[in-house]
Amino acid sequence: MHFSLTPEQELFRKSAREFARQELEPLAQTLDKEHRVPLENLKKLGELGYLGMGVPESYGGIGADTLSYAIVMEELSYSCASTSTSVSVQNSLVNDVFNKFANEDQKQKYLPKLATGKWIGAFALSEPESGSDAGSLKTSATLDGNEYVLHGAKMWITNAGFADVFIVLASTDASKKHRGVSCFVVEKDTPGFSVGQEEDKLGIRGTSTCEIHFEGCRIPAENRINDEGMGFKIAMTTLNGGRIGIAAQALGIAQAAMEEAVKYAQEREAFGQKISNFQSIQFKLADMKAHIEGARLLVYKAAWKKDSGEDYAVDSAMAKLVASELASQVADQALQIHGGYGYIRDYKVERLYRDARITRIYEGTSEIQKLVISRSLIDPH
Repeated sequence: MHFSLTPEQELFRKSAREFARQELEPLAQTLDKEHRVPLENLKKLGELGYLGMGVPESYGGIGADTLSYAIVMEELSYSCASTSTSVSVQNSLVNDVFNKFANEDQKQKYLPKLATGKWIGAFALSEPESGSDAGSLKTSATLDGNEYVLHGAKMWITNAGFADVFIVLASTDASKKHRGVSCFVVEKDTPGFSVGQEEDKLGIRGTSTCEIHFEGCRIPAENRINDEGMGFKIAMTTLNGGRIGIAAQALGIAQAAMEEAVKYAQEREAFGQKISNFQSIQFKLADMKAHIEGARLLVYKAAWKKDSGEDYAVDSAMAKLVASELASQVADQALQIHGGYGYIRDYKVERLYRDARITRIYEGTSEIQKLVISRSLIDPH
């Protein structure tokens, strides 16, 4: 197996790292404290092509492969997981839906705006009573002439507070359960559509997370993506790819936490010497390094399989499970190395500790990833 990156992929890493360190890192702590979305940085990311990585050049994107996208997500997340979350939603959950499932008119209408960051998208699947159970949606879409009428609510919607367009999963036939779910495009100014208040979150506080509501919201029938009943397949396929992005995000958080721990261990003195001289600290750092490298291989393999056109669902589940669990473990140990200072908000490791936690929940909890993996063993067909 060939492990080296292409010159183009190395360039993506270099350019994303430079942008993240120069533009994202200086703002990250402030965004976290103020619970503010860095719209100015999202605009810059759009101009640089990072919001349309997998979108073909013919629709305004840069046509990059999944591995390049994972590398960019890793680098952005190292500096600001909040910003990388918005990048992930745009690329993995919105653009990919249009890329894979939309018709030509829908692609022409939305992708050029999304790929360049002129418009920001959101993906609306979770509801107050159904998160991972996507087949139990209560939000309904009823065909009335040449329009669909939407009723219901969605919860935990990232980018909702400033998004221009929403990918919405709704039931068109409740009797069919998950086979009766369909996918729609809803623009923010549509009558009957509204955005609720911002959630006050533990981590990724530089993101917008809100409920959204549909009360007799009428959209043209042409806003349905693909056929009726295809929504569940669209959602699951999209999440399979999205998990690679979140796994890469977790990887970036873990890498940052490890480097903060190394730096602090080389500065902090106790009992007359640097704490990096203590074997107990050295072993913690060694575990971090070894496990991060292992997780990186899983993430890159999942991205490579997606690019190769192979079945990558189990690989993306393994990558997200391992990387997200690892991010919390590494951040926890990095905070432990910092001692009391790690518990203070002035230190980056405290933010990393909080930001890491969400990676085990969104785009499929760790428990859902284990179901996907175990089913591939028990019932491989």
